[in-house]
Amino acid sequence: MADSNVTESKTTDNAVANDEATTPAAAVPSPAAMKAHAPSPAVLAKSPVAHLASSSSHDDVELKEAESFGRVDGNGTVYVKEGEEEREVGQFPDASADEALALYARRYLDLKAKLDVFANRLKSNSIKPREIDETLAALTEEVKQPAVVGDIPALQSQLEELRKKAAAKKDAIAKARKEAMTKAIAERTSIVEKAEALAAGLGDNTNWRSTADKFRSLFEQWQEHQRTTIRIDKAEADALWKRFSGARTTFNQARRKWAQARDAERSHAKAQKEAIIAEANEIKDSTAWGETSRKFNELMDRWKKAGRAGRNEDDALWAQFRAAADTFFNARQADREQISSNEKENLAQKEALLAKAEALVPVETGEQAKQARVKLAQIQEEWDQIGYVPREDMRRIEGRLDAVDNQIKAVEDAAWKKTDPEADARKSSFEGQLKAQLAELDEQIAKESDAKKKAKLEAEKATKEQWLNAIM
Repeated sequence: MADSNVTESKTTDNAVANDEATTPAAAVPSPAAMKAHAPSPAVLAKSPVAHLASSSSHDDVELKEAESFGRVDGNGTVYVKEGEEEREVGQFPDASADEALALYARRYLDLKAKLDVFANRLKSNSIKPREIDETLAALTEEVKQPAVVGDIPALQSQLEELRKKAAAKKDAIAKARKEAMTKAIAERTSIVEKAEALAAGLGDNTNWRSTADKFRSLFEQWQEHQRTTIRIDKAEADALWKRFSGARTTFNQARRKWAQARDAERSHAKAQKEAIIAEANEIKDSTAWGETSRKFNELMDRWKKAGRAGRNEDDALWAQFRAAADTFFNARQADREQISSNEKENLAQKEALLAKAEALVPVETGEQAKQARVKLAQIQEEWDQIGYVPREDMRRIEGRLDAVDNQIKAVEDAAWKKTDPEADARKSSFEGQLKAQLAELDEQIAKESDAKKKAKLEAEKATKEQWLNAIM
């Protein structure tokens, strides 16, 4: 709308220039008349419609109607009729009456056109109260006693009507501004409240990076709001900014404290882990497998409790600790594998000896038992020199060797009892005990479902049967 006004003003200025260029020099208003009826240059300069000039394309009917309100006397003086009175508006001594009336009538139509332009301008949403006031002031000066020929009362009536519309427009603008102001304050207050909520919610579980991003987004919203919305009153804007800035300051201070505490914790954790690494390096070459394994487990527990030293630091420290632990545990595993291999070899040797021992029984006489005992003693001596066997096989082969020893011992005991003066007395009692024990073993074997336990009971029964056979 403003650009169109500028264009129209330039067009009409050119038209006036062309019109006046063709007017005789003598056909201009007298300086006294122009000074008496024209608004001051300062007033005209301020008016947005001040440069609206005459147009050479006025409607002939309008022009004739305007001319009907004026006359020209014999001296070329132009008068306009206002109600019941006449008023001099200028002198054109060297021009015809028609030319003089036409010039002043066109000026009337130009002034009316200014009022029409202002009427249309009042319908615009971009007009400002200051523009309304300045335009009204300028038009009021021009319409007060204009040096024109036309219906002056109608012109003044139109101005008064425009004054009412201007007042209504200003009220509407003020109302719209108030509503826009209220909305803008509410929107900016919402941004502030979000920032304050973030600041109030800070704590041990705060995600500082995410919260920083949220504050950054709110600040960008604040800046965008300043650029795109109505200007808020300075006092209100300053108060809201103080709250927003305070929330950001609270966050920044809390984040700095958190960062300082985190750095202190990381430094402490780093120092602890470096001490753990030093201890690990001291024991990594130890061959005290059990004790050192326990120490490494303790070091691992301390490592977990030490906290974090930062991703890069933790990765480097862990690599050092892991290297020391791997040195020890790889050596222990190699030793275990070697022991396992040796124990398997020992098992094979003992099973070979066990086959020789089991070949010594059964024995029936005391002499046979005596010979078997000598051979078994040799086997046992070799057995003890061989060393450890796998733990899961130890009880099995020891039990089988003990069974051979028990069978030989049973025959030995029987042979000794035959030479004992009290043997007969004890024989009957021992025989009864063996038979009772055999009966009890039969019951246990019948009830037992575990194969290993059942085999052990059967071995014990076989031994007692041999004892019983030996004394019968």
